[in-house]
Order: sequence, then structure tokens, then C-alpha cells
Amino acid sequence: MAAFIAAQRDTYRVPHALSCRALGVSQAWFYKWRHGDASPRHARREQLKIAIRRWFATHHGTHGSPRITADLRDEGWRVSQNTVAALMRELGLQARRKQTTRPGRGKWRAPDLIRRDFPATAVNRKWYGDGTEIKTDEGKLDLASVLDMGSRRIVGFSLGEHHNAELAYNALVMAVAVRGGKDAIAGVIMHTDQGSEYTAGTVRAACTRIGIAQSMGWSGSALTMP
Repeated sequence: MAAFIAAQRDTYRVPHALSCRALGVSQAWFYKWRHGDASPRHARREQLKIAIRRWFATHHGTHGSPRITADLRDEGWRVSQNTVAALMRELGLQARRKQTTRPGRGKWRAPDLIRRDFPATAVNRKWYGDGTEIKTDEGKLDLASVLDMGSRRIVGFSLGEHHNAELAYNALVMAVAVRGGKDAIAGVIMHTDQGSEYTAGTVRAACTRIGIAQSMGWSGSALTMP
């Protein structure tokens, strides 16, 4: 992940501070990596924080440590509920009551091709797309990201002032480029929620053109069954 952050500055001129903030890791950890002294334990802790943030955002802040721990274990993490609870407190994440919503009638949606079988045995088999809002000193930013479950690494992301299809499309394009192009990722499943950014024609057309099979969970949650 640290190498990915470094590459963003070299390739796209994205400042280290912005990438660290967007991916939920500390700048101190990144600078330690640059000097070769970041411990595996610390690196794992930072990756776990990213996963917790992602699950918390996926469930729109309605799930506490028990449910998030279960989701993490489904992904393949070996982690205790106490550890998840402690990290959530450290991150300032507190579950709130869930408001039930229903998908709009007549809205296009992809079938659920994952059905809670989250782990992947190889890269470029299962990708997960998600979006979240990030508060910065300069104001609000929206982050769209693509996670490869085979490596549990973010392979594409895009930052902008608006949460829309263009942001999701840009993250997808970066993921395809990072993973070697259309031929290298043929057949990958892209699992998301039913948000308008993923049902939009721009993203649907791109997935069809590249050969990505879209998959969707229940409304508001990319990683649950319908």
C-alpha cells in the first residue's frame, strides 16, 4: 500500500498527505516505510483500520463491532471483536440506528454474483467498489475506490468534490490500468451496492466494454445478500 501511495505522487502528482488521508493510514507510517523501518504488525494494523472504515461506510455507519467483526472474518481476517471495538473507538466510529430503505421501482440492478462468498484465491477475480466521504482541513472530499479481494489491496481510487458516476468510473479505469489492462483482468467480478454511480450508463458501458461482470448486493450495502 505504501508503494501504491508513493506511485500516485510519481505518476499522478497526488500528494502523499492526501493519499494517506484518503486511504485511512497515517503519514507517520508512510514515512517509516520510506525509510525501511515499518513493522509488519503496524502495517497489518493500518490495513485493518482501512478495512474497518470501508465496512463502516458500506453499512452507512449502522453496524457496530460485532457485525463488522463478522464481515472481516468473512473476508479472511483473523481478528477479535475486542480488537475491532478498540480500533473503532480509535477511529471515532460509532454505530447509529439504521434507516431501512428500498430500491426504486424499475431501477436497473445487477444480480448478486458473490452471495457472501467474499474471499478470492487469486487476484483479478473479485473486485469491490465503494464510495465514502472524507472530511479534510480543506473541506469535504468524496472517495471512490476499488479493492481486489485476492490481495486485499486498493488497486484504484479517485478523489473529487462530488460523489457521482465519473468518480466511480475514474477509480475503475485506474484499477484496470494498475492491473495490466483489459486482457489481464478479463472475467473479473465487480461487486458494489446499488448506488446510482454504479447503475449509471457510464459505468455499465465501461464494464461491458472491458469485460467486467457487475454484481450488486442489497440497496445501500455492497457486501450483503439481496
